[in-house]
Amino acid sequence: MTELSRPDADLYYELRGDGPLVVLAGAPMTAEAFTGLAGLLAVDHSVLTTDPRGIGRSSVHDREAPSTPQERAADLAALIDHVGRGPATLVLGSSGGAVSVLALAEAYPESAVTMVAHEPPLLEILPDRDALWAGTEQMLATFETGDRRATFRKFMEVANLQLPDEVVEMMAGGEPGGKELADEAFQYRNMYRGTVGFRPDIERLTSAPTRVLIGLGEDSAGELCDRTSRALATMLGSEPVMFPGGHVGFAENPAAFEPQLRKLL
Repeated sequence: MTELSRPDADLYYELRGDGPLVVLAGAPMTAEAFTGLAGLLAVDHSVLTTDPRGIGRSSVHDREAPSTPQERAADLAALIDHVGRGPATLVLGSSGGAVSVLALAEAYPESAVTMVAHEPPLLEILPDRDALWAGTEQMLATFETGDRRATFRKFMEVANLQLPDEVVEMMAGGEPGGKELADEAFQYRNMYRGTVGFRPDIERLTSAPTRVLIGLGEDSAGELCDRTSRALATMLGSEPVMFPGGHVGFAENPAAFEPQLRKLL
């Protein structure tokens, strides 16, 4: 097991391949979600993946403390420094990991040449943020009742996701183990509000020496992260970089996702 000890956390990470460094980061997604993509890129790159603090194989010393995008950005910067192959050629963050990457670009722009925030869920940049926050708080309150299916269905409603019942059952049904329950609790209680409530500093992002790009799945049209990605790209004076698939296209079909990502290297 490969770990980096931080003052308040122990971070699990994986390093594959050799060559220029690429970092793939999620939140709450763990390193496992990037296994396929990392393997393809490791043919000619060093590829760093990690479990975000408090999730999976990464621990935190205080499980009552919040996990903020700024803290996760500091973790990524420390990992890049630790493996000794930086600055990274490219850092890709998806979902909550995309918010971590935006915080990384603001605070540690020297960490990478290019940073790609793939579908960051940023409620504060949308005109209907009050309604979205109300739905989010309802979802978090539902989680506290212990009803996992109802929580996930409320999440789908806020995110404007349409999934078959069998997929919902696969993701939110059954009897989860203790670790899965602990990770869910940490995600909803410690990560969620700080992630979706992150306010990007547009001036810092546009003036940073790193290139900041917003990624968007071709199949995500109409979803919450389609709206947030397009809104942020507009604020940055750019257009989203389109990738095959939807919100987790990098995991569902890494072979299709990888060629588009390579264009940015």
